[in-house]
Amino acid sequence: MPQVFKIGSYWVYFWSNENDPLEPVHVHVAEGSPQPNATKIWLTRTGKCLLANNNSDIPAKTLRNIMRIIESQHQIVFQKWIQYFEQIQFYC
Repeated sequence: MPQVFKIGSYWVYFWSNENDPLEPVHVHVAEGSPQPNATKIWLTRTGKCLLANNNSDIPAKTLRNIMRIIESQHQIVFQKWIQYFEQIQFYC
């Protein structure tokens, strides 16, 4: 699973197997290290974040801050997604 970046103690990453067909652009967020059932955040074409779930139970204020950082870095996320998966299927 490629790490996109870290925000404090939280990892922002993709899973290597994002289903077939490939799901829309999204990241997983977990504290410490990647977890199979981590928080999932979708990214729209404009770079806005949409919370799919908060399975990692990240506190609300922390999660809002993480989502703001992801939104501000959305071009990096898209770029790494394309590099890793070699194509972009669709956005939310």
